[in-house]
Amino acid sequence: GKIGKAAYEEQIDKEIERVVAIQKDIGLDVFVHGEPERSDMVEYFAQKLDGMLLTRHGWVQSYGSRYVRPPVIYGTVSRKKGEAMTVREFAVCQKASGTVPVKGMLTGPVTILNWSFCRVDIPRAEQAVEVALAVREEVADLEAAGCRVVQVDEAALRERMPLKKEESGNYLEWAVACFRLSTCGARPSTQVVTHMCYSTFEDIIGKIDAMDADVLTIENSRSAGEMVAALSSYGYARDLGAGVYDIHSPVVPTVDDMAARLQGLLLLLPPSRTWVNPDCGLKTRKWDEVIPSLKNMVAAAHKLRESRISA
Repeated sequence: GKIGKAAYEEQIDKEIERVVAIQKDIGLDVFVHGEPERSDMVEYFAQKLDGMLLTRHGWVQSYGSRYVRPPVIYGTVSRKKGEAMTVREFAVCQKASGTVPVKGMLTGPVTILNWSFCRVDIPRAEQAVEVALAVREEVADLEAAGCRVVQVDEAALRERMPLKKEESGNYLEWAVACFRLSTCGARPSTQVVTHMCYSTFEDIIGKIDAMDADVLTIENSRSAGEMVAALSSYGYARDLGAGVYDIHSPVVPTVDDMAARLQGLLLLLPPSRTWVNPDCGLKTRKWDEVIPSLKNMVAAAHKLRESRISA
């Protein structure tokens, strides 16, 4: 059957409040709203933007059994009538969270572009600027609503990078510029976070640094710390959240396993710049896997904190 907008939003709000209660019980330091209103990290925003449309049956395999419907860009991209895309759900979550900060969760302009069917009549770089300006407006609206931490995911930064070096340099120039365009209007007091999915980034660390995000979160559990070592060798001086467990596995990691990973990270990073998080988002996992995994992750963080205090 069908329900009206008010009934739909009521159910979304209840789910957000449930997710907040779970995070309070787990003891996380920064909350998220859980994104119950989002079918996909690009499709959701395409529904909220002018100049983009979605097919009904144009499914494309993402990975495993996961499929998405890439948007089609057909015109100038902008927010519909300048309306906010994520502020309502953020406000519901922040109210339920009390004084605990809530991350505003956005998809970055390069990822939206790379996971869409782009126009062919104008350069992709120009289309990326349009999307970046829409994201920039959303960041400002989140800040106005009280958001102190904004995550702008660039999961697909590398996915359409040309193989030829003479072409990849130009791509990275406009890709990094568009990310910065979307975030550089944030207040100095607002923490800007970005996340990059499973890939090889060692050869573009300088460009990642140039993105100027306050916190970078990456996959780490499968790569045995290779990316962290590369960032350390480069001299990366920003905060880093290197994943402590593999979210594509149903196995619940133990406290000792994650504590050991954290101990390895602290050989390369100072504690003040180290964030503790999973490899990626938890969309693929069931609640009976998510909750014990996150509880163990928090316990591992406390174990390391206590060991350093006692030392």
